[in-house]
Amino acid sequence: MMSETAVRDHLLSKPYIKNNASSDQPPVCRDEAVNHDMNVVIAEVEYIESEKLEDLKDVDTSLKMLIPGLESKDWVLLCEALNNVRRFSIYHNEALEDILDTIISLLVKSLKNPRSAVCKTGIMTCADVFKAFGDKIIDFLDPLFTQLLLKSSQDKRFVCDAAEKALEALTTWISPALLLPKLQPYLKNRNPRIRAKVSMCFSRSVRQLGVDGLKAYGINKLIQIAATQLSDQLPESREAARALLLELQTAYEKSHVLAPKLNMPSEEPRVHSWEQFCESNLSKLSAQAVLRVTSVARAGS
Repeated sequence: MMSETAVRDHLLSKPYIKNNASSDQPPVCRDEAVNHDMNVVIAEVEYIESEKLEDLKDVDTSLKMLIPGLESKDWVLLCEALNNVRRFSIYHNEALEDILDTIISLLVKSLKNPRSAVCKTGIMTCADVFKAFGDKIIDFLDPLFTQLLLKSSQDKRFVCDAAEKALEALTTWISPALLLPKLQPYLKNRNPRIRAKVSMCFSRSVRQLGVDGLKAYGINKLIQIAATQLSDQLPESREAARALLLELQTAYEKSHVLAPKLNMPSEEPRVHSWEQFCESNLSKLSAQAVLRVTSVARAGS
């Protein structure tokens, strides 16, 4: 195990951590940190966008120091270790595959950290991990997703914005066939703000399916979910449900209404209209609510 001093010396040699307070520019994140000589310093840790992260200079040494850095109680070291996870994800993701479960566990811990700099850096790390590993993290996703939902629903705007970007990355890089079953239980969360964030994720992920994917997943199942969210407490949930319903209507009409009748098996129940489909899969009140949404959208298009 690398000593804390060795990890600190390696990480603090990087140009993106500054141990001074003399800059004329306001720091992105400034806080006090105690170094190994017990001297109080002012440390500035930048929030670096993914496209501006440079490759690691010493991959082998950085990999050896990665877990100790993520376990460090020193927030400056922890932030830099998180940034190195991002670098590995972007440039050398294969190096993390064997320790991905440990990385995710420590990443979840960083999201629970009360220091905002650690929390936001951890959230930014999530986005890069989702892009790098996609479906490979599905078995480790639940605790990470829970924390991102909590962070996206809090009042600290800069943390909330970063969490929403990470959730967008989640729905972009993890296939909907795997992700949607994971998201569905969260739609019943007691917290309306959590439900709203999940509804938005669910709607975005459904859009990734395409017409054939929607048919395979089950348009009838998805319309029932959307109808429930349509009456939810927060407008974000309702807007996500409306977007989902319009996606379902388009897919349904392409695959049913517009399909040549001669290609339809004679024994298959025939539903000729979107209205009939809604009425056959929903309660009367839910069907009316769905049809109001989709008919208004059609009239306005």
